[in-house]
Amino acid sequence: MPKQNLKEKQYYVSGMHCASCELLIENELLEKKNIKSVEVSQKDDSVLIEFTGKAPSVGKLNKMFEKDNYFFSNNKGEKRTTEEPYVKMGEDGEIIWNFARIGKILPSLAIVVVIFGAFLKFSDSGMAQLSVNAESSVFAFLIFGVIAGFSTCSALVGGIVLSMSKQWASLYTTKESLINKLEPHILFNVGRVVAYALFGFLLGSLGNVFQVSLDFSAILMILVSILMFVMSLQMLGVSWAQKFSFTAPKFLTRSIANEKNFSGKYMPALMGAGTVFLPCGFTITTQGLALLSGDPIKGAMIMTAFVLGTTPILFFIGLSSLMFNQKPHITRMFSQVAGFLIIAFAIFNINSALNVLGLPNFSSYFIATQNTEAGLADQKGNLQIIEMSASGLEYTPNYFQVKAGVPVEWRITDNGASGCTNAVIARDLFSGQIKLVPGQTVTKQFTATKPGKYRFSCWMGMATGIIEVVK
Repeated sequence: MPKQNLKEKQYYVSGMHCASCELLIENELLEKKNIKSVEVSQKDDSVLIEFTGKAPSVGKLNKMFEKDNYFFSNNKGEKRTTEEPYVKMGEDGEIIWNFARIGKILPSLAIVVVIFGAFLKFSDSGMAQLSVNAESSVFAFLIFGVIAGFSTCSALVGGIVLSMSKQWASLYTTKESLINKLEPHILFNVGRVVAYALFGFLLGSLGNVFQVSLDFSAILMILVSILMFVMSLQMLGVSWAQKFSFTAPKFLTRSIANEKNFSGKYMPALMGAGTVFLPCGFTITTQGLALLSGDPIKGAMIMTAFVLGTTPILFFIGLSSLMFNQKPHITRMFSQVAGFLIIAFAIFNINSALNVLGLPNFSSYFIATQNTEAGLADQKGNLQIIEMSASGLEYTPNYFQVKAGVPVEWRITDNGASGCTNAVIARDLFSGQIKLVPGQTVTKQFTATKPGKYRFSCWMGMATGIIEVVK
């Protein structure tokens, strides 16, 4: 293949209001024969195009993307938008709401309310495991991966797939069978799955060796949730949040896009394996939770479920470059739903972590206003007896009243506790955890000396309650 004289030019674009906007632009531009690579950054609203021959004109680009309301310019800061902001300040200082634009996101909000409402409604049966944390179900990480597949991860990894599709086509078109054409994409995704599983096993092993403490786990969960929150704002098109987006180093994307570096028939598998190190926020979140699991098998399952969730959309990107351009409204709505849903789960996780740390949070306030008529615990001899059952993500009852200075025996029966509620902590009353045994009743004795309301929770802070100590 003769050496091509590649040139590059940078443009600036306004109107990107969703995480998948990057992929929408990359997808359509890479369809042009003379365009070899595209790097889109919502962080600085720029598009860097590497091409041969004549550079695409701004007028031509604007005509191409007119239906998507993107505006290209040669000058940074030159913007044109067809939409007013959701809210702005009037000339007299009054707040002006753009109800027409707000109305467009109401369907997405309605979907989020239904999904999160179902999550809370069925939490006592284990449905809360849909929230991503170190003890979440494999299904939860599969769904998290699906969301990641429609977000910045697809813009990052999907861009690599698109940039390589032309080189792969020249290597895998010796036969006309469909399976032959699918081979590089299958190899790429198989490489990803194997690498993610192995890396998850390694991270889980490291977490087991270092024996991550509850406080460290809670702090890391808060940091991970903040990262999730920022990613959700990026998916919703909040401009300032794009400054914190994760992008692959330019030298890496350039190296990957160079067919000389990946000319072997089985290189797609190695390229797929290498994506485990690309800086996607969703991937970093999952890697952090695999480390927190402290279990190599659990870590491998977390990473495998996540990467399997991202696989369908990445596989489809390689097969159909027209998917996003034909139905951009669907991807925008998905970004909105996923963005709002991640915000809800991020707040939920932060609240749970604050429970573990013994800091003020929403659930402690809610419980403190409930069950205030709970009677004093029964006393047998010199012991006060309180009894509780653990089922799913719920403790019943979750409010007790005991006398100060009198020893307490706490009896807890495991009637099907989840991965979170199988251990109870109450850091202001005693140290360590009460580890439950399925189908059995365990006991814990302690003495509370000072009157007050003391919180207890599962070891991840999701299920909570209060022990009130009175004189």
